[in-house]
Amino acid sequence: MRLDGRLALVTGASSGIGRAVALRLAGDGARLVVTGRDPERLRAVAERVGGQAVVADLADGVEALVAALPGPPALVVHSAGIGPGQTADALLDVNLRAPIALTRALLPGLRAERGHLVFVASIAALGVAGEAVYSATKAGLRGYADAVRAEVPEIGVTTVLPGIVDTPFHGTERRPFPRPVSPDHVAEEILRAVRRGSPEVITPRWLTLGAKVHGMAPGLFARAQRGFAARAR
Repeated sequence: MRLDGRLALVTGASSGIGRAVALRLAGDGARLVVTGRDPERLRAVAERVGGQAVVADLADGVEALVAALPGPPALVVHSAGIGPGQTADALLDVNLRAPIALTRALLPGLRAERGHLVFVASIAALGVAGEAVYSATKAGLRGYADAVRAEVPEIGVTTVLPGIVDTPFHGTERRPFPRPVSPDHVAEEILRAVRRGSPEVITPRWLTLGAKVHGMAPGLFARAQRGFAARAR
């Protein structure tokens, strides 16, 4: 997929993975609309990438964001999300309901553009002890992406399952294991996947082993996951 001159929408672009994706897309010549909840940081990103900033809390609805777009985007990167410490309702609203609603609103334009959708989920989609609701929202996002990929063959759909990322997303907590990856690394993986049309990306790559064990031997995966959780404490 060529990005030069095409419209891209990045949610959660105020910081972290979304910001890193926006910077890389600008470097590839994309026209950008960036959205997030922090006006000051979002406008700083928009100025840096030469794009349009739309301040919005997607949990309140996606209509205003859709109305603010200058045209149908060829690329949508769903990067907005909140962490495990939030309420169940908030996690469902931001991590699952909002990207579904936004995708449904933008699908006709994406079809016309023969565009691409990116859903930033998490390796927690496989299930993380102590983060049950958060894991459920990310698993739901992954399942929704899989279904859209099957239902809408005119567009590309990529799901991204990062491990721990070095962002403020997890607050001040710094786990000794596993070692976090940088937002820029995840952004690089996302753009590579868009160019190649890859259906799913797991990063860092060693986590792919965990995904395979989860699929073939879920009981063994659960025992290993409890061991990882104990080591991370």
